Amino acid sequence: MPRTFPLSRALSALALLATLSSPVLASDWSLCPGLNEPAAEGSTEPRYEAFLSPYTHHWQHDDEHRPVFAASLSRLLPDDRLCGISLFRNSFGQPSAYAFVGKSWPGLIPRYPKVYASVTAGILYGYVGKYERKVPMNVSGFSPAIIPAIGYRLTPRSAVEVQILGTAAIMVGTSWRF
Repeated sequence: MPRTFPLSRALSALALLATLSSPVLASDWSLCPGLNEPAAEGSTEPRYEAFLSPYTHHWQHDDEHRPVFAASLSRLLPDDRLCGISLFRNSFGQPSAYAFVGKSWPGLIPRYPKVYASVTAGILYGYVGKYERKVPMNVSGFSPAIIPAIGYRLTPRSAVEVQILGTAAIMVGTSWRF
């Protein structure tokens, strides 16, 4: 049986997430509330956030590990929520994707108002073949994921962030709001 191109599965996961957040399914409930709301006239508030990570540190060395590069785009929503997608090369060099929803808590520590925390949850795709067992609950390359993070806001539009990737690793990156 031929293998399906990984991008088609990643797009399928994104379509599933979009369908689940559709107001057609539940009139008062959505995974991404406010996603389609237009910007207020004259507003200069950022609506999107791009995240780039050139470095991931694994807790345990594995000769099969490859450098992990990640890029994500999130839509910033009311009440410090967000929805987005991340494209990355996983620890074993496989193209991967993560479609997610999340929540952020700015000013987490009153004494250090630039420190924030966030958590995202969604569908991960990309650990296939002999690497399927490297992530829990993987079915044909798809698995659920929850990623907590802590960050430091350098300016109102830029930050550095550390994401905790389960018990496997941490990912370090930077984000820009626009």
